[in-house]
Amino acid sequence: MRYLRVGPAGQERPVAAADGKFYDLSAVTPDITGAFLAAGGVSSVAGLPEIDIAGQRLGAPIARPGAVLCIGQNYAAHAAESGAQPPVTPILFYKAPNTVVGPYDDVLIPRRSVKTDWEVELGVVIGRTARYLGSPAAAAAHIAGYVLSNDVSERTFQMDESGGQWSKGKSAETFNPLGPWLVTPDEAGDPGALGLRSWVGGEPRQDSTTADMIFDVPFLVWHLSQYTVLEPGDLINTGTPQGVALSGRFPYLRAGDVMEVEIDGLGRQRNRLREA
Repeated sequence: MRYLRVGPAGQERPVAAADGKFYDLSAVTPDITGAFLAAGGVSSVAGLPEIDIAGQRLGAPIARPGAVLCIGQNYAAHAAESGAQPPVTPILFYKAPNTVVGPYDDVLIPRRSVKTDWEVELGVVIGRTARYLGSPAAAAAHIAGYVLSNDVSERTFQMDESGGQWSKGKSAETFNPLGPWLVTPDEAGDPGALGLRSWVGGEPRQDSTTADMIFDVPFLVWHLSQYTVLEPGDLINTGTPQGVALSGRFPYLRAGDVMEVEIDGLGRQRNRLREA
């Protein structure tokens, strides 16, 4: 199943997509929430009203998450272009939940920013409370689905003004475009074998695969559950591959730029940059 949220910001309604058609879930749930995902979502669209979403805004495919947990430098080549050695244990930082916006919404360059950067990432949405999981193998039962995520970053805030922690450079408003849809595990394919790509102004930037992750999805969910309780609706951003502006190979984003990111089977985003 694929889940979407359609409508103006703050007024989105829940939608299921199946066989190229769209179905209104409003009679089933008020939104794509943690509670809806924890209850198993819907297994069939039979009896649901079909709707036309053409021309309508797509919001993030999940309602505002309780937590956005992010893994840093989870691809060896990206760690190298950042000037760091590959981590021996996952690096965790947080983004503010209000960073999450729709897949085609504008992204705002923060005041004073000169180093706003893109990061295509595989997002994992939690569907069942995960607390002290016994092994990585237990993780699958706690995942509601997968989503395309862009961990937009401001590198001066992240590194030079961080005070030692990255979240200042990650938590500006609109800094996490998400979607267009949440794909359940049965339809998403192997999360360890998905291609990831990004473009700025139509020019290629990143081109990699989740097979290059240092810590895979089951390990990350298990590992995080040893330190915090993962709740339904929480979002985990699993890291980005090489090819970002931080590498020095590309210019940072400026107002008017258009960035696009894509993951196999999870759709494509397109966001225009403008000043906050």
